[in-house]
Amino acid sequence: MHTFRDVATAAYCPRKLYYRHRDPAADEEIPQEVRARRDLAFRYPELLESDPEIQAAPIEVTPTQYRSRLGRMRASLDAWDGLVDPAGREVLLEGRECRGIAHKVLDGPPRPSLVFAGAPPEQGVWEPQTVRLVAAAKALAWERETTVESAFAEYPAFGVVREVPLTTRRKATYRSAVRTADAIDGPPSRTANREKCSPCDYQGQCGVTTRSLKSML
Repeated sequence: MHTFRDVATAAYCPRKLYYRHRDPAADEEIPQEVRARRDLAFRYPELLESDPEIQAAPIEVTPTQYRSRLGRMRASLDAWDGLVDPAGREVLLEGRECRGIAHKVLDGPPRPSLVFAGAPPEQGVWEPQTVRLVAAAKALAWERETTVESAFAEYPAFGVVREVPLTTRRKATYRSAVRTADAIDGPPSRTANREKCSPCDYQGQCGVTTRSLKSML
């Protein structure tokens, strides 16, 4: 059974998933910086109310911007109470195809929420994150034997939460990622998008070469 991380990586770069499967250190402890940012998702009320808390928090916008964003969410998001005080935290979900951790599980209706340490795109969510969200929603639906219509993506360092409906297109993207993960038994072709290669931990093993702007000029 694939993990949520597996199918998200397959959507991002199948070759990276191949090398990760063969890396004994791939499941090492989560970096402290990532943990600190994820922890913000469980501290929204105190960040709204306490100056010392928000001044010391690892946020990527000004405290004023951060509070403004949280304030708008509190006023407009019907799931605000569930996100602040979720029915489940760090819940292991096991579906028909994938398993993994949902950082929050909301009730009435059931929806998972995943917390991402990085920056959100201008709109929506990044494609690998879409795949991960659909995987979590499907696993929750499998366990609860009910329909799950949406999931939440939280970017707490930026004060952003987005509800992601499980559209036909998103489900198709997820199914494609599952098929890709299923099919990996040797090194897949290198990605043509070299922007993905620079931050990759497996660039040396992969053998891909990247060029700087200075070298191209």
